Amino acid sequence: MKKKRLFGRTVMFLLCAAFALLFLVPTVLTISNSFMSQSELSANYGVVFSSGTSGSGGTYMSERVNLKFIPDKVTFSQYITVLLKSPDYLYKFWNSVILVIPIVLLQVAIAAIAAYGFSRWRGKIRAFIFFFYVILMLMPYQVTLVPNYLVSDWLGILNSRWAIILPGMFAPFSVFLLTKFMRRIPAALIEAAKLDGAGEWQIFTRVCLPQCRSALYSIAILVFIDYWNMVEQPLILLPDATKQPLSVYLSTINSGEVGLAFAIATIYMIPTLLLFLHGEEYLVEGIANSGSVKG
Repeated sequence: MKKKRLFGRTVMFLLCAAFALLFLVPTVLTISNSFMSQSELSANYGVVFSSGTSGSGGTYMSERVNLKFIPDKVTFSQYITVLLKSPDYLYKFWNSVILVIPIVLLQVAIAAIAAYGFSRWRGKIRAFIFFFYVILMLMPYQVTLVPNYLVSDWLGILNSRWAIILPGMFAPFSVFLLTKFMRRIPAALIEAAKLDGAGEWQIFTRVCLPQCRSALYSIAILVFIDYWNMVEQPLILLPDATKQPLSVYLSTINSGEVGLAFAIATIYMIPTLLLFLHGEEYLVEGIANSGSVKG
């Protein structure tokens, strides 16, 4: 039995390691290729971004792509161009920061208040509203994109940052996840706070929020990653290219900017990676505890 268990664990470990390596390959490839020269990139990947077309008008790839993880000659020319010579890329990077940070802070704050209401009060109306939240959460953003466009146009905020921030503030996913977590808080703890003379606001700020620290952190990470990589929203709601985030540029690279795209993508990954590495324990704990509660 011990040998079978050891064999099963070994096989499972090898499978997990193989899948982990497969997931890491694009990230490692992006970082290593950002230090390659444009000529080396063209030699390795030029066939992918070539302008040659087949008879039907589509790109025809007649050669194999040469994936290289170690550059022949390390160069920082791409980073020099991005960071020093061309401020447009940094401008788009700060566009992403200006859009995402308010969404994260406001969505977490609103979700905390709404989740406290859903977890503290019971009734048919509350159950119906919460069910409505779940239905909205299951709908993909592409379904609500046209209504968001029409409402933004009606409010006069189309082509402004509020067209992105305002819908992001009230996303239902954070409310759902935080509500599931707040229902874990023992009722005896809240009753003890009431006996000590605490009001609802004091119970919310001094009892519930400290208990939900891991959930709040995990929600902030998930919301940040989601909106940091958004493409459809700014393309539709921000027609002005100067207001669009860097994620939109990364989705529209061309053959002459492959090296810059690798460098920009590497810089663009840094905030997400740092945030994830800093709060990995909170993220795992928050999701695990939220999913373990019924109701």
